[in-house]
Amino acid sequence: MRRPKLVHFTGIESDEYIHIRASMTYSSQGRFEILDEINQNLKDIVPTKPIQSMGLLSSNEFRLKVVGLSSDDKEVTIRSFDSDSFGNFNFKIPQPEAMNVAKLRLYETKTHPGLDLLIGSFIPTTIQKPKKILITDFDKTLVDTRYSSMKELYLSLRNPIQYFPPVDHSIDIVKDLIKEDYQPFVVSASPHFYENAIRDWLYARQIFTGNIFLKDYRNIFSFFEGDLSTKDLRSQGFYKLNTIVNILLMTGIPSELVLIGDGFESDTLIYLTLAAVLVGRYDPWTLWNNIKREESFKLTNQQHFRFLSKFYQLKNMSDAQPKGKLKIYIRCKPHMLESLQNRVFNLDFANNLKHLVTYYVG
Repeated sequence: MRRPKLVHFTGIESDEYIHIRASMTYSSQGRFEILDEINQNLKDIVPTKPIQSMGLLSSNEFRLKVVGLSSDDKEVTIRSFDSDSFGNFNFKIPQPEAMNVAKLRLYETKTHPGLDLLIGSFIPTTIQKPKKILITDFDKTLVDTRYSSMKELYLSLRNPIQYFPPVDHSIDIVKDLIKEDYQPFVVSASPHFYENAIRDWLYARQIFTGNIFLKDYRNIFSFFEGDLSTKDLRSQGFYKLNTIVNILLMTGIPSELVLIGDGFESDTLIYLTLAAVLVGRYDPWTLWNNIKREESFKLTNQQHFRFLSKFYQLKNMSDAQPKGKLKIYIRCKPHMLESLQNRVFNLDFANNLKHLVTYYVG
């Protein structure tokens, strides 16, 4: 039978909640076809190609039953949640007062009425204290990908990410920070069906994280759901800023935050906008009036509301504790280094905070 399967899961335990972001789809294979595929893969293990996950462009609705288990496997909480029309989940579970949840067991309950289909068991990522968070871009930051032409896009789909040259300096920075107990998160504007390929690439370089956040392009073409619109096909400002804010709302405000990106797009301005709230303690309304005219943002009416709502929530969380440390690393080509270091922004808050940025050649 067509069985639901989990294609993405992020569970983060922070403070009083377990935050969960997940995505489900149908497995189109039967049991014997799956066994044949596993046996074949064991004979010839190769990196995943993005085109192998193109089936994730389909849309389905699911219901997820979440059973929270204690460290000795006692059930301490049971909750059910419905997905959006794309099979995506985004919710949080309060930690029970009597006994904390140590493990999660997931069941899908909608597609086959009367049956609870076991999806899997997971241990949430615990955000250690003091909180040290690393958020890095992927394309043109860790690997020198190119998607500017139809030929390059076709090659990216047909080949593993190993086809593109890695940015060794960026990889070294990330690995050094992980050794310093920073917990890594990867944010990319690549399509959501690139996740398996990106994870294979990261694991091959001993960067072990399941916290990968990609752009769900189905949101762009939905008239009724989603944060994104057609202008976000090329403009990454709102998507990246919104995703990073979502991560910080899940983890809580860290005492130390490192952001890594590239100088080819709008990463510097995105990161400085975030710094304006966390370090500069700027008012979100003031920030909104500044950045809404920028080419890399261009917010829709719905995005205006969501931007302000989330940024006020982030500011309230940030104001409730002492200022943390924030560092920004931006990768650039050698011929760009001097111009970026001497860059003057159109926005006053960006010029006031640009001392937080370190440019490096990679």
